[in-house]
Amino acid sequence: MPKPQHIDHSPEASITTPKEDIANVPKFGWRVNFEHECKDKCDPFVKPRLTHIPELIGLSYRYMKVWIKHKRQGRIMFIDHLNQVTHKPIYGCPIGGIGCGTIGRGYRGEFCRFQMVPGIYEHTIVPANSEKGKHLKSWEWGFPRQNATYHALYPRSWTVYDIPEFNLKLTCRQISPVFPNDYKDTSFPMAVFVWSVENMGQDSLDVSITFTFKNGRGVKEDCNPGNWTEPFESEAEGQKVAGMMIRQNIRDMKCTYGIAGAFKNDVDVSTKSQFNPKGSGQDLWEDLTDDGKLKSSTDQNKDQPIVNCKTLCSVMLKVLLNIIQFLLNLVLPSKERSGSTGKGSEIGTAVCLFTTVKPGDKKDLEFTLTWDMPVIHFKARKHKYLRRYARWFGSSGDACPQLCSYALKNYPMWETKIEEWQNPILSNKSLPSWYKSALFNELYFVSDGGSLWLDMAEEKDGQIQRKISPTEPEVITEYGKFGYLEGHEYRMINTYDVHHYASFAFIMLWPKIQLSIQYDMATAVASEDTTPIVFCMEGNRGIFKTKNAVPHDLGDPEDEPWDKVNAYIVHPTHDWKDLNLKFILQTYRDYSQTQDVDYLKDMYPVCQAVMEHARQWDTDGDGLIENGGYADQTFDAWTMTGVSAYCGGLWLAALKMYIEISRIVGNTEEVKKYTEILDKGKEAFDKKLWNGSYYNYDSSTTSGHDDSVMADQLAGHWFLRASGLEDATIFPPTHVKTALKTIFKNNVMGFENGNMGAINGTRPDGKMDMSSVQSEEFWVGVTYALAANMIQEGMLDEAFQTAWGAYHTCWETYGLQFQTPEAYMLDRNYRSLGYMRPLCVWAMQWALEKFHPQLMKS
Repeated sequence: MPKPQHIDHSPEASITTPKEDIANVPKFGWRVNFEHECKDKCDPFVKPRLTHIPELIGLSYRYMKVWIKHKRQGRIMFIDHLNQVTHKPIYGCPIGGIGCGTIGRGYRGEFCRFQMVPGIYEHTIVPANSEKGKHLKSWEWGFPRQNATYHALYPRSWTVYDIPEFNLKLTCRQISPVFPNDYKDTSFPMAVFVWSVENMGQDSLDVSITFTFKNGRGVKEDCNPGNWTEPFESEAEGQKVAGMMIRQNIRDMKCTYGIAGAFKNDVDVSTKSQFNPKGSGQDLWEDLTDDGKLKSSTDQNKDQPIVNCKTLCSVMLKVLLNIIQFLLNLVLPSKERSGSTGKGSEIGTAVCLFTTVKPGDKKDLEFTLTWDMPVIHFKARKHKYLRRYARWFGSSGDACPQLCSYALKNYPMWETKIEEWQNPILSNKSLPSWYKSALFNELYFVSDGGSLWLDMAEEKDGQIQRKISPTEPEVITEYGKFGYLEGHEYRMINTYDVHHYASFAFIMLWPKIQLSIQYDMATAVASEDTTPIVFCMEGNRGIFKTKNAVPHDLGDPEDEPWDKVNAYIVHPTHDWKDLNLKFILQTYRDYSQTQDVDYLKDMYPVCQAVMEHARQWDTDGDGLIENGGYADQTFDAWTMTGVSAYCGGLWLAALKMYIEISRIVGNTEEVKKYTEILDKGKEAFDKKLWNGSYYNYDSSTTSGHDDSVMADQLAGHWFLRASGLEDATIFPPTHVKTALKTIFKNNVMGFENGNMGAINGTRPDGKMDMSSVQSEEFWVGVTYALAANMIQEGMLDEAFQTAWGAYHTCWETYGLQFQTPEAYMLDRNYRSLGYMRPLCVWAMQWALEKFHPQLMKS
């Protein structure tokens, strides 16, 4: 038999790392040709092993009861296992700022994956907003895929089109206003598309580029009546633009899309008020091909009237409606709004830029897409909120002309700030090429992770305006409330056990956002919700929120986040052993970065309360907390019993940090009390778990996996050292190095020659731990955290090999780019697309900057 073909999976053979230089395109990022196809078919995880099914029967029954209840109420489950998102290896860099809603884009140009409804995703592709469609048959689709290249380096992307028959090269540069330490422009709902047109031939060329867009998000609601378009011109920001607005309601929230082009001396701007995105597109195509420009008009669409008459049974009624439409067209001249759509219709609009390019010359044509949806609410409708950008653009919903002018005026400033931020890392020859792509492209989740950047709102004198509470923390008053989803499919705001890993991205890049999240979490800690609940896993009864327990999350957009916390009802999370500890760890880590003593003092009473609550988990008085024999921590399907390496290590790190916080604020009694606990605990931890090669998974003797090698066993040490606290008596350096080497050998190199990342659990002999669904998963965020830990210990080669496996699997093999999941498995299953934890790649950069400053200067 012939030997199987060897495939090189090494970082040097990366299929998406740029291999050649393209003028005016970065040398680093995620690059594919339009011909690129994901060869691996991946599926959401749905089939557990037979040995795991018995323990899932009760969970499944109770989950279904809740699912049916939600369905009857017209709501969606916070995790909808019955409608998982299917594999679409199409995505590219999304557009938009942070917290204002986002629109995804495919790497071949399609607009897709809308998050306009706060915290809710529609994974749709809209033909009229893309480069290919089943409608619009008159449009000449079919650009040769081999002649187009896509390159992403968030928050920008480049698409290069070569047209050899005209000696023409087009480069579309997509720019969103996302850059560090900015709390204004970074919140704006806009993106710019700069088309560089390069004529490499001997003849002058007339070039026109048209931007089309339609109402809605590619869902049935798009066909609701009452959508209309309106042309505009604006010089609001000193930049003259012309474009079109699409007025609509999305879930009864007013939303306006704006597309526009920039005026220049040698650029003609023309618009089309309306076309039917479900028709053939012939009217728009013939208009465009006539002279390369659009005839601005609200003329009735040739394919179908905007008022849809399909539902009318009378010919006379049809005639009457057409007469009404005709009269409206007489009353409303071409520069006014179009007629409103009827039921079943959609409406599209277009902006065209036309120029002449001389031989050897290059010109830029500048477009923008903005959206104005300033006033929002969640499903429960208890409160109204203003998106943060409304502080500068108002709450009326009429800001699209100003937004478009602002975007086209200021995008050069955005790019300057983006390059000042990225270039030192991109130009560093000591860092792997793929890592530079991972670092910036994984950051897509700060905007496209269902992020919400809000102010409370109130109605006063008929106007919606910002509401400021005198009891609100100053950081929230100034910088707003911030929330983002655990994942596109796991619809919970600020899931804290997961944010723990992702939080490095925020404390490094937007520290005020991280502090805002902490203040909101501190408020939630003190709250109590005695509403009874039956938890799905064990069927035990409890209440939604226990006082002095850090909540699992701050709520579900399908309910009322911030008011109704703990959307997660699988386990009673007041008894989770990691949540309270992670609050301590983040508090001190944030202080280590900001040196904000006032913040530390504000958090201290909460730290006292959560530490006192956590002390009850030390059931035998040995200074260590014990896990409860169920999955009572972030690995919520992987049981821990007794002392565990994961929670026990977090506890010791939290003790050390709490002692240091108490010392800083001057509470000597707490210092003394918790120092005694720490002294006992670190001795017990070493005695109960250290086996000479690594820390055992837990101290049970009957579970069958107590001596498994856990990839995340040093999570406490990682956070402690990352925060600048050294204590060799808690985690002896020789233990740490030995354990990391064991993990690298077993959990990393033991699978696909180290090109898969780190599997969560292995047995001592290196085989997969199959004791639970999650023990045999690879978690992207945990892999990045492990790599960060290795960097801190000087194990750079091992760190980059470990992290490469996760990036390679998601971004190159499984086609999961810009939707990085929580987990994947060897059999090409994934779980929870578009997930928060992979932002932990920024913990690697944190470790490089803190522990290898000379390397970062090279």
